[in-house]
Amino acid sequence: MKKVLVVGALGTVGRAAVAHFESQHGWEVLGLSRRPPDFPTKAKFISADLQEAASLRSIAGDLAGVTHVVYAALHEQPNIVSGWTEGDHVRVNLLMLNNLLNAVEEASTSFTHISLMQGGKAYGLHLGPPPLVPSRESDPRTMPPNFYFDQEDLMRTRQRNAAWSWTIFRPPSVCGFAVGSPMNAILAVGVFASLCREMGLPFRFPGALGHLKDACDAGLLARAIAWAGQADTARNEIFNVANGDCFMWEQLWPHVAEVFNMEHAFPHALSLARAMPDKGHVWDAIVKKHDLKPYRLDQLVPNWQFADFTFRYGQKPYESLMSTIKLRQAGFHECADTQTMTVNQLRELQAARILPH
Repeated sequence: MKKVLVVGALGTVGRAAVAHFESQHGWEVLGLSRRPPDFPTKAKFISADLQEAASLRSIAGDLAGVTHVVYAALHEQPNIVSGWTEGDHVRVNLLMLNNLLNAVEEASTSFTHISLMQGGKAYGLHLGPPPLVPSRESDPRTMPPNFYFDQEDLMRTRQRNAAWSWTIFRPPSVCGFAVGSPMNAILAVGVFASLCREMGLPFRFPGALGHLKDACDAGLLARAIAWAGQADTARNEIFNVANGDCFMWEQLWPHVAEVFNMEHAFPHALSLARAMPDKGHVWDAIVKKHDLKPYRLDQLVPNWQFADFTFRYGQKPYESLMSTIKLRQAGFHECADTQTMTVNQLRELQAARILPH
């Protein structure tokens, strides 16, 4: 029996990893999160503060026997996008990973593999257009501070004389089912569409037109993580992972409008971070009208800054694509259609009574 610890188990990546591993025979699933799960699960959930070593030592008994770790935890500053270049962002995220590795190594002699999540910031996307298109794992690092590189260096150093190995994944925008994640673009899109419909407004794309990009289905990423934990070709390697196609957000907008049976109109640039925070009373009316689960607007989308960033509001459009050739050559070949993924995930959120039909 293998035992996987999913750290950040209620986030977009973590929830997908929990769902995948608990569907597989021969796996015991342990979820670490600050909140209890709000969905039926066979996984055992525990809570600890990754910034406090003593808190992690208190769950040593649960960590005993852990063979695999999926590290999907992330500390974000209150101002998400601007916080990516703050030194304290590096310090806290590095501390969290180091504390977790200490706790697992001390508690489990069976520890064999950890998967660590990075993303487009590894190629400087938070600073502007990437230096090379498509971005490849061999591209040189961009200007720090960037906690990805500090975490990567920490793992490389600690692994040199260790029995365990690591794999780093670099997905673009990860899309999946999660509530309360500050970087869940799909839920933000669905909430925005629902608010527009309730206010009698057409659904307009609010960002920059012509930005060609890629995305990663959270379920596909979870399967890649499971593959990496068993594949010799993934030991101590970095992989881009994406659906395999590319898209422009504005071309998905009519398909989103169809999901909500609403009018679609020409794009109109709009900062959602500025326009959405005062719409809580509109969302409350939607919840009551459609008998949705009683989440507040700020619980579903804690911060709209990431939506502005991913839609490139106020920016000139550019290409941001990742090459997945290395991952395919190593043995993982799955792909997904981004348009189908978007529609399916929105309908899943409707079925779960998070979004209205």
